[in-house]
Parts: sequence; C-alpha cells; structure tokens
Amino acid sequence: MSETPLVLIPGLACTKALFSDQIAMLAGSRDVIIGDHMQHDTMPEIAAHILATAPNRFALAGLSMGGYISLEIIRQAPERVERLALLDTSARADTAEKIEQRNEALRLAAAGKFMTVCHATLDLSIAASRHGDAALKAAIIEMATDTGADVWAQQVRAIIGRADSVPLLPAISCPTLVVVGEEDELTPPVWAHEMADAIAGARLEVVADCGHMSSMEQPEMINGLLRDWLAM
Repeated sequence: MSETPLVLIPGLACTKALFSDQIAMLAGSRDVIIGDHMQHDTMPEIAAHILATAPNRFALAGLSMGGYISLEIIRQAPERVERLALLDTSARADTAEKIEQRNEALRLAAAGKFMTVCHATLDLSIAASRHGDAALKAAIIEMATDTGADVWAQQVRAIIGRADSVPLLPAISCPTLVVVGEEDELTPPVWAHEMADAIAGARLEVVADCGHMSSMEQPEMINGLLRDWLAM
C-alpha cells in the first residue's frame, strides 16, 4: 500500500475494538496498526515500545489514554509522526484530586472489584442519550474484560505518572486534528480547545450528541473527520 501507515492507540481498558469502525473504513487504503499499550507501566516505556514496532513514518491517532501516549511519542520522536489526531484527551497532567481518585480505583481493583470500577464509569464515558444503550455498554465492558485488571492497573499507573504535555504543544508542527465529544465529562471540551489553541494550524471538532467514547458513539462522524485529516 502506498498511503502513509496509520497507528491507532486505544484508551484505558480499551482494545482495538474501540476503533472497529475506523479500521473497517481505512484498512483497504493503508496499513492500520494498533499501538500496544499493554506491556509497560510508564508513558515513556509505552511510547518507546510502540515506536520500536511502528513504521519509520506514520500518521498517529489516539483516544483518551491513547492521546496521552501520542503526545509522549511526539516528545520522543516528532520527526516520525507525519500527522497527529488527538481524540477525547488532554495534554494536562493529573491533579492531586484526580490522582487520589485513580488510587482509590486501584485499591478497589486490587480488592477484587475491578468490574465494579468499570461499571461505575460507564455513564460518565458516554453521552446522556446513550445511557440506555445496552449494546454500547456491553462493548465497553467487553474491552475492559479483555484488558483485565492487571493490565488496567499498569495503565492507570502510567496515566498517574505521565508528564504535563501542555508545554510541548507549541512545538507540534505536523497537521493536527483535535476532536472531543460535546458531552465528554472525562476530558471536557475546554481541554480540547486548550490543545487546539496551542498547536499552530490545528483543526478542532466538537462532536454533538457524543461523550468520551467518540469512535464508538459517533463512528460515521469520526470516520469522516479522520478521512479529511489523512488528506490534509
């Protein structure tokens, strides 16, 4: 295939199923690679692992934790990223309050309550109009089950320890797309505006009737945005 390969990086407790619709749409035109974010418990190590197996040059898109990792990849190897898409994510490091919330979730999971933790965040992850969408919720829980408590805990530790990437944003020079669900409660639109404002020439898209899981909640809209971004 002659088109630039695309590396997609899922979020916390998510698998390639997060991008099922995007993979189906893009796989015929280019190599689509799912970044492996399940092997290490620090952002630098996760990013280095993905870089070690990625093509020399690639387009890069990450959702939520995948966005945190994408920014770390930019920190480590900006010359290898042809274009960047940041979906439902933030450049900010965790606040002390958020770190304590994550540590409490880690304690609950260690006590055998991993699925309780996963179910507790479901409604926060999706738009209000989808709170009754049993199929969507089941798909999200299936990804968490496939990830497992141990890998999830590694990922949470990596998120807690991540660097503040806000100072990095003005140095990003590749074509950049920033997407956020209008109802995203986990990484709200104000943080997407912050990233888009700091990255020269970035395109910001706020998706209506959409929460944090934009690739699953509004797949056709996200597909169209990614197609346009890849053609930039």
